Amino acid sequence: MNKYDRITPEGTRDALFAECTLRRQIENRLHGLFTARGYSEIITPTLEFYDVFNRDTQPFPQEHMYKLTDAKGRLMVLRPDNTVPIARVCATRLRTAALPLRLCYQQNIHVISPTLKGRDDEISQAGIELIGSDSRMADLEVVAAAVDALQACGEEYTLELGNAAFFRTLMQQLSASDEIKDTIRDCIEGKNYPALNDLLDALPESETVKTLRMLPRLFGGEEVFDRAAALCSGDAFRAILGELHSLWQAVVQFAGADRVKVDLGMMHRTDYYTGMILRGYLSGYGEEILSGGRYDNLIAEFGYDVPATGFAVNIDAVVKVLSRQQQTEAPATLPVSNVLIWAAKGCEADAVEAARNLRGKGLIVEHSLSETLEEAKQYAAAHGIDSVLPIEISRQQMQADCGKGV
Repeated sequence: MNKYDRITPEGTRDALFAECTLRRQIENRLHGLFTARGYSEIITPTLEFYDVFNRDTQPFPQEHMYKLTDAKGRLMVLRPDNTVPIARVCATRLRTAALPLRLCYQQNIHVISPTLKGRDDEISQAGIELIGSDSRMADLEVVAAAVDALQACGEEYTLELGNAAFFRTLMQQLSASDEIKDTIRDCIEGKNYPALNDLLDALPESETVKTLRMLPRLFGGEEVFDRAAALCSGDAFRAILGELHSLWQAVVQFAGADRVKVDLGMMHRTDYYTGMILRGYLSGYGEEILSGGRYDNLIAEFGYDVPATGFAVNIDAVVKVLSRQQQTEAPATLPVSNVLIWAAKGCEADAVEAARNLRGKGLIVEHSLSETLEEAKQYAAAHGIDSVLPIEISRQQMQADCGKGV
């Protein structure tokens, strides 16, 4: 007896009807937004060699990747990230292309999530990558596209800005083992601040330790920069805070101060980010639906040293938010056919042709599978179809009748 033939694996689910329609609308909306900015679509394989993700920075623990082998016994993975394969493509097939490169995508990733976290293992993403520029304008272009993407997904949104170099500099200055630093990172990423304080209590008190304790409070509006400057001294921190402050001021001009927050404790699960990082949230959903940032060293690991920045939208998360809103505001309904065509025996081909003509006029047309016209009318009434078109005489019969003079 098959034990698992009627269920989906953990972290996956079936999408039905109205949800599929909503998903396609979001995908089309985002694709139009990206292409209107000059981004060209790219598709990478779902299957990649394990080596593609076994990078020097090691942002992808192997226990979080779905693995299998190919016909030659080589280790493969289901793509756990979209940016890394695009970095591979840029360093190989697009190496001689003129810079900057503007690339967009819409494809799935597969990540083994911790049990009991309620996260999806298969995630549909749409995003952009801007390759070949480390300018402030490049970051602003990506952030502006992120703001527009959030607006396309919902009216109530928040954008958070941070800088990966802030936490990295703190770790460089912290006198602790790599194991403790990794644990500190896990605590901050998981927002487990009680455990973080326990770790810091065991370390000698210093400016760095004090700043790490304050990371949860380094979140908010423009006042965060003054609080951070009072905690951190040195040219490195001044440069990081100055760069982020300048970016924040520019973003506020086109997004509004009420929608843009600063989070100096922000970090991503992937560790290839080097500068500006961002996250986007929709009202009614606790986790980010958009994330990204600047990653100037990743493509260099494939032998092509060019800077890059970008972001991805979690389409599955957006669908969950909008589906919830639709259920609250008005029940989601399936598309209703405009016309039901019933064909008498021998008239089926003519019914197909009639349906094609009506669809060409923009109508939703459905074929009746009922034996009788009366049953077809009952079906139409039960499914809210206004018009029933019976096809009872075939074209061949009409021609034959005309030849007989009927």
